[in-house]
Amino acid sequence: MKLIEKKISREDIFSGRVFNIHVDTIRLPNDAISTREVVEHHGGVSILALDDDDNIMMVRQFRYGADDIFLEIPAGKLEFGEDPAQCGIRELREETGMNAAEYKFLAKMYPTPAYCSECIHIYLARGLTPAAGGQNLDDGEFLQVERVPFAEALRMCMNGEITDAKTLVAIFKYANFARSAKFEKEGL
Repeated sequence: MKLIEKKISREDIFSGRVFNIHVDTIRLPNDAISTREVVEHHGGVSILALDDDDNIMMVRQFRYGADDIFLEIPAGKLEFGEDPAQCGIRELREETGMNAAEYKFLAKMYPTPAYCSECIHIYLARGLTPAAGGQNLDDGEFLQVERVPFAEALRMCMNGEITDAKTLVAIFKYANFARSAKFEKEGL
């Protein structure tokens, strides 16, 4: 079965600071012609930062698009061509005022692949220490840093208190790794 859609032409609609929008005329797998509206985004990085007591460094901030306050893990937009790991190091320091001794890749996810190219790279950070100079937020960025016990954050994900997609993926993925490591250690 053929699944690939092929672009015939592109019309640029909007060019912004965070994303661009274009409408593509495409050929469907059955040779019919259709259009696709696409939001182009350079992607982002998010960091599941755990301290030595298994608390997650989280940020609470207002998200205009959803008109609500969200509790989420630190995250930021990739600059064009930027290395995701370096972006994660920068964002953790800027948003929480922390550095980490160890970073591990956890996952990558596409939050809305039907119409948006955004890919979010998710990292685990451990060995946290305060960064010189502390938090360094971008102009116009307002957030509150909170330490949330991992078990509490997992409970909040399960009961719908945490609804941010990148945060859900990171916490569920880490919970699965932690469970797998425990089972391996105990021979289960």
